[in-house]
Amino acid sequence: MSDFTSNFWSVYVAGITIAGIVGCALLLWLTSRKKIESAADNTTGHVWDEDLTEMNNPMPRWWMWLFVITLVFGAGYLIAYPGLGTYKGQLGWSTANEYSKEISKAQAELEPIYARFASMKTEELAGDPAAIAIGDRLFMNNCAQCHGSDARGSKGFPNLTDGDWLHGGTPENIHTTIVNGRVGIMPPMAAAVGSSEDVRNVAHYVLSLSGSPHDSLKASLGKAKFTACAACHGMDGKGNPALGAPNLTDDTWLHGWGEAAIVNIINNGKTNEMPAQKDKLTDAQINVLTAYVWGLSNKSGIAR
Repeated sequence: MSDFTSNFWSVYVAGITIAGIVGCALLLWLTSRKKIESAADNTTGHVWDEDLTEMNNPMPRWWMWLFVITLVFGAGYLIAYPGLGTYKGQLGWSTANEYSKEISKAQAELEPIYARFASMKTEELAGDPAAIAIGDRLFMNNCAQCHGSDARGSKGFPNLTDGDWLHGGTPENIHTTIVNGRVGIMPPMAAAVGSSEDVRNVAHYVLSLSGSPHDSLKASLGKAKFTACAACHGMDGKGNPALGAPNLTDDTWLHGWGEAAIVNIINNGKTNEMPAQKDKLTDAQINVLTAYVWGLSNKSGIAR
């Protein structure tokens, strides 16, 4: 959707464009009518460096016609194609339509390649060299920007090779994630936890759940306050895949480790989003990509 709420800029751009063409045509017409009086020797009377004389020769006709042709071409182009603000042109051409045509053509050409994968299970696809080669390219083009070329992720972007899944790691869960995307939201919880000291105590209790270095006294004080977090993470801190709530006991830290990082998330909350891929990839491509991603953390389950 456009950021502009009126058609002012559309009219502004169209006006300047039309004015430029009309102005050039008017200038060409005026200069062609202007006659410069010349001396008997066909000069304008201007002399530089004692012997450099300006002749009064008209521009060649072919040169003048080049300007006329350029103006006519410019006007015709703007009528046929978009170029005047929001005017779409008589031919209805657009980069979006061209892109759609190219995508449709590419999908038609690739359809026979994916056809043999349609009846294969995820475990079989994950063990098929051809499918994995295609899945690797799909991953590099659509997923590696966030998860990394090795799929090990980075701060804020999950590692897909370690078997730790926020929303479940079954082929069905992974497929759903790729198709629809995910939005993970942890609201700020400081008010529910209590004072700033309570927040620090809860942070140490969370660290203790995974056996990470922590202050045992603060952790014992924070355990009671952890009930505010248990609705999503569970009383045992093992999380809830149905909600996308992380397991706090496995020493996997998506948004940073340590007291400061945990306190920051409790105070400010965190929102993470994985965009849906259903409008970018075909069903066949998503099936192959699902198998590729599933296979990254399930080497032993691959059917060979």
